[in-house]
Amino acid sequence: MASTAARRLSQILPYLSGTTPPPPPYVAPPPTKEKLDYADLAIIDLSQAKTAAGRAALAAKVVRAMTTHGFFYVVNHGYTQEQTARVFSIANLTFDGVGDAEKKAYAGQSGAVYEGYKPRQTWRIDDDVHDQIEHYNINRDVRRREHPAVLRPYVPEIEAFARHNHFNILHPILRLLALGLELPEETLVSQYSFDAAGESSVRFMKYYPRSQEEELRTRQVWLKGHTDIGSVTILWSQPISGLQILSPDGKWRWVRHIDNALVINAGDVLTFLCGGFYPATRHRVIQPPADQVGRARVGVFYFSMANDDVRLVPHEESPVLQRVGIHHVCKNEDAPTMEQWRRDRTTAYGSSQLVPSKQEKNVEEEVISGVLVKHYN
Repeated sequence: MASTAARRLSQILPYLSGTTPPPPPYVAPPPTKEKLDYADLAIIDLSQAKTAAGRAALAAKVVRAMTTHGFFYVVNHGYTQEQTARVFSIANLTFDGVGDAEKKAYAGQSGAVYEGYKPRQTWRIDDDVHDQIEHYNINRDVRRREHPAVLRPYVPEIEAFARHNHFNILHPILRLLALGLELPEETLVSQYSFDAAGESSVRFMKYYPRSQEEELRTRQVWLKGHTDIGSVTILWSQPISGLQILSPDGKWRWVRHIDNALVINAGDVLTFLCGGFYPATRHRVIQPPADQVGRARVGVFYFSMANDDVRLVPHEESPVLQRVGIHHVCKNEDAPTMEQWRRDRTTAYGSSQLVPSKQEKNVEEEVISGVLVKHYN
């Protein structure tokens, strides 16, 4: 299986050498110079995961990172700065190079699946204030559907990018997470097959500036505090600040930009599968700092989800979980499949009526698939 994946990837990688016409370059602004309260996140050098000893050492660091902040950086992930810059240029072209009519033609057809374009003002942020975020979601099976004309020359590159994220970043991280639970390395990897039915995906996003009135009404929050639907989120770091995480001491702290680094965090599904040992990370997006206000923010992500047929029950065979205890989000017999969970959460996000929590301040709640889901204001 691994050798087949490697062969496929090697067949696609030549497209990254620049044989297709270069997209219009996306020139990102410089990082903020504002003095911000940054979270102190671990940096994982993924090149060290090539040996058993290296993986053991990294697994210990990942456990500390995931059980404290729930976020960490990854460096030496296999893409050069030039390759990463080209991906961001393709991402920006997805929005600036496609007209409204064509975007509408390639909009997602189902509220239960993130696919194609999501237009701005789809999600409710507060009362009648809606988001100013546009995204284009591409299933890891990049050729499953047609793409806008301007993107078609770059489909091989996007396909290579999806495979690189899945095989060269996600799978190594899943092995480290399994080792942290004292499980065989392939335990989690086996639940994230590239060719199985599922919705792991590449996402290009563009956050547009909002009006002063909207900023005041939402206290500068662009996306409420939330946890991700899937398992491991891979965010390709970009210089416009906005991402914040809820630290263990209850304070929101900024995530610092590091050139050509990845920002990794845990989602709901990892909490299900790992018995709460790796809690889903609460994070939000707010207005950029003063020296970056008014600039659109381009995002590149790989959102991983388990195979659709995986039932989201903990790996109770883990010696670690047997020692520290297993947190069940719900009873095993009531646990949803990956498909059920993503459908229900995707359908509800930004559209359901949230209820203020009776136990926690500035928290709103909803019940999805029998599971209590919290949103943090």
